[in-house]
Amino acid sequence: MIGFIIRYIIIAGVVMIIPRYLKGIAVDGFTTALVVALAMGFLNSFVKPILKIISLPITFMTLGLFSLVITVGMVYLVEVYVPGFKVSGFIAPLIFSFVVGFTNSVVGMITK
Repeated sequence: MIGFIIRYIIIAGVVMIIPRYLKGIAVDGFTTALVVALAMGFLNSFVKPILKIISLPITFMTLGLFSLVITVGMVYLVEVYVPGFKVSGFIAPLIFSFVVGFTNSVVGMITK
């Protein structure tokens, strides 16, 4: 349980830092960043696998590039449900998602 809390506090910190270096992403405060981190974790755990299965034919036809669209869609879905989190463009949410995912992987290896 402590590992879970530490993981999401670190990810929320990264979510707070990303808008300073990446145009197209805006986060109002740390509470919003924490909610964004939890929402991203939830959607990537439950919704994204279902979308990947449903979109398997188009992902296959585009040689896997459609999975990038799904990744960006997850960030936009978080924007819809979390007030104070704004996203624009395609590249900014893609980079945002990669950085959050990389941070999640590294922190997950450290906390286990």
